[in-house]
Amino acid sequence: MPELPDITVYVDHLDRRVIGATLLRARVVSLNLLRTVDPPLEAAEGRRVLALRRIGKRIAIELEDELFLVFHLMIAGRFHWKDPAADAGAETAKSSAPRSKPAVPFAPTPSARAGLGRNGLAAFEFTTGTLTLTEAGTKQRAALHVVRGEDAVRALDPGGIEPMEISLGEFRLALRRENHTLKRALTDPRFLSGIGNAYSDEILHRARLSPLLLTSRLDEAGFARLHHATQTVLAEWIERLRAHYGERFPEKVTAFRKEMAVHGKFKQPCPDCGAPVQRIVYADNETNYCARCQTGGRVLADRALSRLLHDDWPRTLEEMEG
Repeated sequence: MPELPDITVYVDHLDRRVIGATLLRARVVSLNLLRTVDPPLEAAEGRRVLALRRIGKRIAIELEDELFLVFHLMIAGRFHWKDPAADAGAETAKSSAPRSKPAVPFAPTPSARAGLGRNGLAAFEFTTGTLTLTEAGTKQRAALHVVRGEDAVRALDPGGIEPMEISLGEFRLALRRENHTLKRALTDPRFLSGIGNAYSDEILHRARLSPLLLTSRLDEAGFARLHHATQTVLAEWIERLRAHYGERFPEKVTAFRKEMAVHGKFKQPCPDCGAPVQRIVYADNETNYCARCQTGGRVLADRALSRLLHDDWPRTLEEMEG
């Protein structure tokens, strides 16, 4: 799932491409994508783009007449951009076809699906180019809300505070609102904005803290390390991604990058101590951590494997290696 650094870079690039542009046409061909009916999506057509913003893990495009297109990419949603030159051939073909709208909503005609491909969910044609939204896999979770007014936009915000902008005291207060594991506290959008599975792993590794340590048991030194790690890891990744993409629109946005220390690196050596990276699997996600750097050498119980192995489940790195 794209998180704060990835969403920030998406906003950077969209800002350069669509601010001041007019949305000419919006095509949605996915039954599940559009989550609102009033105002209709067609109301956005012909409106000029005024601003873009990140709302947690969402991207909001502000148009004239207080209209907003608010996207949540979820796990597998991704944006793509085509400059006008790339669209010229397709536009020529479409211009010869009638522009009538289908009688039944979400029963897309072949012309409506033109250029979207198998995983295409929607296309937004601006005077400066075309923004498309795709989603890999069969579980279509990405969402688009079309809303009017700031109050409606705020209603989509889970309420987490911006981790890059808060003091240590504000950070401590946010994470201690409820007693949770550090992993859950970092990724709960009600507490902190924009952090998910991938960057929370990196933050906790940088802070040398167990993902399962409870917030109520974290001392002042631990909070200071976690606050510093949160801000430095996110800032480093924003700059790294900006440098990586340069002027190119971000393609192949992924939660698994070779430069990451532990996320997605199960059994690979920790870059700091060389011990094999461990994992905890739950639902569709996994938490990655270094036992030597973060848990004093203790291997945290993985629900599925520890239930299967019972007493044979290794509790330390030494037992695992043995």
